Amino acid sequence: MASITKARCFNGRALKLTQYLSSTFQPWVIKPQHLAFSTSNKNYTKVYKSSVEAVADIRDSSKLLLGGFGLCGIPENLIAGLLKTKVKDLVIVSNEAGVDDFGVGLLLRQHQVKRIISSYVASNKEFSKKYYLSGELEVELVPQGTLAERIRAGGAGIPAFFTATGYETQIHRGGIPIQYNRDGTVKIASLPKEHRIFNGRNYIMEEAIFGDFALIKAWKADRMGNLIFRKSARNFNATMAKSAKVTIAEVEEIVDTGSFSPDEIHIPSIYVDRVVKGERYEKRIEYLRLHHSKSDDAPKSESDLLRERIIKRAVLELKDGMYANLGIGIPILASDYLKPNVNVVLQSENGILGLGPFPNKGDEDADLINAGKETVTTIPGGSFFSSDESFAIIRGGHLDLTMLGAMQVSRYGDLANWTVPGKMLKGIGGAMDLVASPTRVIVTMQHMAKGNQLKILEQCTLPITGKRCVDMIITEKCVFEVDPHDGLILKEIWPTLGISDIKESTGCEFLIAEDLKPMQQIED
Repeated sequence: MASITKARCFNGRALKLTQYLSSTFQPWVIKPQHLAFSTSNKNYTKVYKSSVEAVADIRDSSKLLLGGFGLCGIPENLIAGLLKTKVKDLVIVSNEAGVDDFGVGLLLRQHQVKRIISSYVASNKEFSKKYYLSGELEVELVPQGTLAERIRAGGAGIPAFFTATGYETQIHRGGIPIQYNRDGTVKIASLPKEHRIFNGRNYIMEEAIFGDFALIKAWKADRMGNLIFRKSARNFNATMAKSAKVTIAEVEEIVDTGSFSPDEIHIPSIYVDRVVKGERYEKRIEYLRLHHSKSDDAPKSESDLLRERIIKRAVLELKDGMYANLGIGIPILASDYLKPNVNVVLQSENGILGLGPFPNKGDEDADLINAGKETVTTIPGGSFFSSDESFAIIRGGHLDLTMLGAMQVSRYGDLANWTVPGKMLKGIGGAMDLVASPTRVIVTMQHMAKGNQLKILEQCTLPITGKRCVDMIITEKCVFEVDPHDGLILKEIWPTLGISDIKESTGCEFLIAEDLKPMQQIED
């Protein structure tokens, strides 16, 4: 291997670039006190009597990786244990901030958290005003796929990596408020990230995350610590299990060692230090969404009819044999309009391939939700996997199409859909990863915002999600293609509208296709 003399320092350790590739990066060493099990072959066990006992040695200022997605698969009993030990100044790494009265939200309410590293926080309605904007809490926002990969890298001994996600956004440029002063000024802001070009494409550097403790939720464990997850509850749990000095797994059932076939095990025992059977499980469903027939539909509002018009056009972009990701809101409605002879396999960022319709009443499952935290089903041939695997599918270009909503889109395809400065903080979610991937991106949205505010502009005025990433815009008024050189091209228009209507409601110039057509709609 060629010698490279440039060195970097990660977590206090200096390494040459060649060492990144060839040496074993060991951010921690197992110590005897980390292991809590008998070494007798017959009674080889890592089982603890209670959740409080399992977390009793977690100290103030520890960095904790908390598994789960929304409220699905969260370690609710271990969190309850932390509430009793009252450990404080915690650094929490979690995809979300829970809700006001459950999950991570309970730790926030009891003022036990100093910093949260998260992808999405909007489900907690108290979060922005009560904790973030008041200056009580430090918040480091991370794109969902980058968060999963930073955790995976930590467990794999990789100190840093380069990703296209976030390039030329605030994630790259820095300046996102991490902590406010009580007077509303910014006390701590995110720093710029290093930029490199590989094979002609732009990337930014992200550092790995490694925790003192990982608190995760699995379905079953044996006494040796082998784990099995259930359905979409695998999510961040499987990733975080590998990325801490001490991993504590709460489970619904503990079986004798040898009860599992080796083929069944999702996480091998080497990653798991402690196992506890959860005392009780509430397993809340955040958004109960049920299947209903068209005969059950109430009269539709004008807004509903406009959304339906958008999705009836958008579904025509879903071709037989595609693998696609449909974002929350208008895009997810496309699955209701797919024709039986069009086979599209839908992917969800929380670890599902093969999304089916919403469940019938009584068939809902707290362990089976989509990226919008709604109850779903799967189709025959569907599969489940961890969050880091899900975003490997996305970043690796294995999807054919991504459909998502937007707050603003620019003339040349810049997208803004994650935050409005000065309003409630929502978080980034998986959108930055999706639009940075080598897949076709279609935006479905109403043409104008409330108060007739323009959403299609020369340049986005909101913080962007991705630069020149949108290929098509579908609204209730028209369809624009986005050409990288010519910008917007009007391809279709709603039959009752004229070119002047589109010009009045669009905040930038656009070209008109020579073969301009009436806006198409899928037949009911």
